[in-house]
Amino acid sequence: MSKRKTLNILYATSECVPFANSGGLGEVAGSLPRALNRKRNIDCRVIMPLYGQIADEFREKMTFMGKGVVGVTWRQQYMGVFSLRYQGVTYYFIDNEYYFRRDSLYGHYDDGERFAYFSKAIFEALGIIEKDFMPDIIHANDWQTAMIPVYQTSIYKRKYMKTVFSIHNVEYQGMYGTSAFEDFLGVPDDFRHVLKFGDGVNLMKGAIECANIVSTVSPTYAGELKDPAFAFGMDGTIRRNEYKLRGILNGINRQLYDPEKDPYIAAPFSKADLKGKKACKADLQKSLALPESDAMLITMVSRLVPAKGMDLLREIIDDILSKFNVQFVMLGTGDHEYEEFFHGLEARHPDQARCIIKFDAGLSHRIYAGGDLLLVPSRSEPCGLTQMIGCRYGDVPLVRRTGGLNDSITDCTLGDGNGFVFDNYDSGSLYAAMANAIERYHDKENWQKLVKYDLSLDFGWSNSASEYRAMYESMFE
Repeated sequence: MSKRKTLNILYATSECVPFANSGGLGEVAGSLPRALNRKRNIDCRVIMPLYGQIADEFREKMTFMGKGVVGVTWRQQYMGVFSLRYQGVTYYFIDNEYYFRRDSLYGHYDDGERFAYFSKAIFEALGIIEKDFMPDIIHANDWQTAMIPVYQTSIYKRKYMKTVFSIHNVEYQGMYGTSAFEDFLGVPDDFRHVLKFGDGVNLMKGAIECANIVSTVSPTYAGELKDPAFAFGMDGTIRRNEYKLRGILNGINRQLYDPEKDPYIAAPFSKADLKGKKACKADLQKSLALPESDAMLITMVSRLVPAKGMDLLREIIDDILSKFNVQFVMLGTGDHEYEEFFHGLEARHPDQARCIIKFDAGLSHRIYAGGDLLLVPSRSEPCGLTQMIGCRYGDVPLVRRTGGLNDSITDCTLGDGNGFVFDNYDSGSLYAAMANAIERYHDKENWQKLVKYDLSLDFGWSNSASEYRAMYESMFE
């Protein structure tokens, strides 16, 4: 494409920080478009549902652009379009209170219909926003927007417009029975085969088949998606479309996660001055009623689910706390069985363990800032942000070699590295890696060098945004 032309990207997402968020997708949607807009000749804008959870402080500043009607098979549903300029990015919001004024973003009986409506509404909204902006590319994300490439290919067929589909987590694919064709999907009969998967319908499969490019959130994960052990049944579809596949490592928001300016932590610190990190550790210990000592403080900020390695940790953490002079602080929520286990762990080790079963953004910052070793023993991890945040705060990551963990953390045991890495998904390997890290912690001079090295790393979005820009531009060569 011409170098003087601005490339217009419409980033379609079901969640986005700071408006409505449940996890990693929202963090990416809140950071990547802003980073892209700092590149030359890029105008990236975001479109998302106008959820009931979006705060009044944002709603009051929105501009109503227009309204229309969206056909959801035999039903006609209202659509309103609002816009907001915020921190260098233009956001568009699709309004429909029936679908989006709910008590949670996901988990409703009609999620398939809700997000099929959203995907089709984006195309209808283009008629309203086109006097202001017309995308060259719609970048769809995860199963909630998977119908965008399908509708572009089967119904709307807008000339010169391309689609990208990003897989943030292949485990969630948007799978329904074949009745979905009549109930809410509304694709032409001769196009249904693209969505059929086994005895049902798979929205992610349709997106992979129809998108011009399929991207995912780390190079290693892109390779893993071709492996049946990681792909949750999608490996055949991925291999068939391998020529479309790209893997680009996510980044983190360096302004949000900044130990020199973080308002949540007890004292600022940096590579040049680590005194504040010691103060942050003492503050965390005091606030959690742990003994204030120089014992290694092992941390974990995670969803408590099997994919995050909870089974491995459950097998060994009692032994670690019994054998070594260490402390353990965990923050997160998840499966009931893990929540109960960690409650029990705290009761069994009252002077060493604190397990906080909730989500608390401010406390997570304090844990990163006060921690010495951050556990990320995931069975699978498409990208992972927590290990990058750990480096940003000198909370040295210990990870399993998978997905984005492999692309961001290298083992310091073997020479230059920024953390500890183990390969096999078994509790013995995790125990050995933890014992190795604990032993090395007592070599204070080298540990401090490791912390300073981690603090010097840049996991911001600039490099990743450059890769995305190159990917977008390649679609028009």
